[in-house]
Amino acid sequence: MEVLLSNEQTECQIDSSKLESYIENILQTLRCSDKEVSILLVDDEKMRELNKQYRGQDRTTDVLSFPQYEEEPDPMNPHLLGDVVVSTTTANKQSAEHQLTLEEELVLLLIHGILHLLGYDHERSDEEAQRMKEKTRELFHLIFPKKEPAESCDF
Repeated sequence: MEVLLSNEQTECQIDSSKLESYIENILQTLRCSDKEVSILLVDDEKMRELNKQYRGQDRTTDVLSFPQYEEEPDPMNPHLLGDVVVSTTTANKQSAEHQLTLEEELVLLLIHGILHLLGYDHERSDEEAQRMKEKTRELFHLIFPKKEPAESCDF
């Protein structure tokens, strides 16, 4: 398993090694210990650029996921999951709304992004949204067993 974390933002203090450890734990729980994921932490300006470029939305967002493969994995590189990009600026704002620390919010967003890489999609149906929310919270509780995101948190 490999977690490649790149911290390109300068607004927030981030313990990258701790985040990597959390993600490794999550990947192991998801039976993805043979997978590789890239994590990119950016500010709102960079996130807005990426959201506009890849989704056609000229606004920032909290997390973007880029699966390595749309259909079946490449037989030559089946271990590559994809990339998750998180805006620490937006995460920092949302953390107060969700009654979480920045670290907890980042983990929540990274879980959400990784589930997207694995094919979960809350926009497909209400049932899928509920399934994804339950899995997100289950994994979040694995890392932070005594913490519960506020009801204002959609995932």
